[in-house]
Amino acid sequence: MPGFEIFSDEERREVNDVLETGVLFRYGFDAQRKGHWKAKTFEKEFAERVGVPYAHLCSSGTAALLIALAACGIGAGDEVIIPPFTFVASFESVIAAGAIPVFADIDETLCLDPKSVEKAITERTKAVVPVHMCGSMAQIDALKDLCDQKGLILVEDACQSVGGAFKGQALGTFGKAGCYSFDAVKTITCGEGGGVVTPFKEVYEKIDQFADHGHDHIGNDRGLEGHPITGLNFRISELGAAVGLAQLRKLDKILEIQRSNKSRIKEAMTGLNGVTFRTLPDPDGDTATFLSFFLPDEDQARECAGQLAKAGVGGCPYWYDNNWHYIRAWDHLKQRSFPCRQTLELVDSAPDYANLDLAQSHKVMGRTISMQIMLGWTAQDIDDRIAKIRQVFGA
Repeated sequence: MPGFEIFSDEERREVNDVLETGVLFRYGFDAQRKGHWKAKTFEKEFAERVGVPYAHLCSSGTAALLIALAACGIGAGDEVIIPPFTFVASFESVIAAGAIPVFADIDETLCLDPKSVEKAITERTKAVVPVHMCGSMAQIDALKDLCDQKGLILVEDACQSVGGAFKGQALGTFGKAGCYSFDAVKTITCGEGGGVVTPFKEVYEKIDQFADHGHDHIGNDRGLEGHPITGLNFRISELGAAVGLAQLRKLDKILEIQRSNKSRIKEAMTGLNGVTFRTLPDPDGDTATFLSFFLPDEDQARECAGQLAKAGVGGCPYWYDNNWHYIRAWDHLKQRSFPCRQTLELVDSAPDYANLDLAQSHKVMGRTISMQIMLGWTAQDIDDRIAKIRQVFGA
């Protein structure tokens, strides 16, 4: 994803503001920082951007997930339904919270299938965490309705879909909390960073506290602040926040370029032999970071991925064989290769991750190729790419 492609004077100026004050810590040193509060400014502008009253900037998308789970009261022994197509951080954060990851199938949105989620619900289920993968959205309306009907907490993982929306509402704002990633290869980047948003003041207060050792952030003397809850350290530095702030202000331009580039390639691929496209519940809300498409079966998809790479069409991951984003290669989870004892090892109800029935997901992912959309492509680059793609498909 493209944030790293467009570093320029805006990022340098924001970083220099921080370096000139010498205050890299996001809290305190009020006089010395000379009015520069990069993390706080990012939070204010991001909250306004997505349309919620509360946002918190933290150290990573993984941290954002753990913070959100903790702030929503999800912990020891609770079951949390997640998809098998995601980054490993999804199950890692659930386990770190003391909860138990439960996998439900995806559908051709490449996100959680609401029908599969409903089948996965037990009396121990506490939350559902849909992941808006590869720049686009899950059936978030149906998933929210299901959670409301079943009394479950909805926590959105929009780490790969910053700037995306469903029917005009920002992804990440449908549930009790929403999570974002601003790492080195996300739509906008802090280098390393993440964010949590919520419409609820009481949830925000716990987010704000848990991410900073339980500090209540009341008053202007950090040493005298109260600690109403225990927490951990998931603070972002002012340097990272400064980069992210400049990037956030470019988000509309980033999305405009991505959508234009994707549209050209998708139009050129429409009608190619055997090619169909990912289901988008709201095409207008797609961030266009990837063009995901299907081949008729696994063999053809795997062969096509190889041919695209050979033809010089880079950035086309075949997720079915991917080490980090699909459950087939997560042997460390299947074998429970934990560095220390985890809650899920203490309960009889934990799933056998080595023997899950995810046939529907395998059928979808076995046919899927995702093509990365870059900001830096010229018109000629896109023309050349289209010509190579059509050559691979014999068109």
